[in-house]
Amino acid sequence: MTEPGYQKPDLALLGAEHVARYRETNGEVGYEWNGVSTLLLTTTGRKSGQARTNALIFGRDGDDYLVVASRGGAPKHPDWFFNLQANPEAEIQVKAEHIRVTAHAVTEGAERDRLWKIVTGYWPNYDAYQTRTDRVIPVVVLRPVRGGDSA
Repeated sequence: MTEPGYQKPDLALLGAEHVARYRETNGEVGYEWNGVSTLLLTTTGRKSGQARTNALIFGRDGDDYLVVASRGGAPKHPDWFFNLQANPEAEIQVKAEHIRVTAHAVTEGAERDRLWKIVTGYWPNYDAYQTRTDRVIPVVVLRPVRGGDSA
């Protein structure tokens, strides 16, 4: 079944391999994925306390970075989202640049509507993902910490 507005992405580079190739090449491989930009988000595992890294599509809103806790429209938020709820301090890598950030989720109201328009502007599949689940898919704002470059 084909969903209206859904474009099937090329899934050749995913998960741990995406993270590894991005790190090895400072984003030369992996920064651009299916025509959109990706970053690496490193959170602290809420149970393990270990660093956990995910490659995520991102956009910008001024100085802030925007990521979406879509998990393809699964009924549960992704683990990285729960990690950020437990500890909103994280690090992102954008190409070769490492940036300390503080995260907050936007799940309702005019601000979510505004941010949702931004994120669906670069990845329209988010609209299809939202139809697959009863949960409101959060837009997560990653705000750089002043003096936050760690590279």
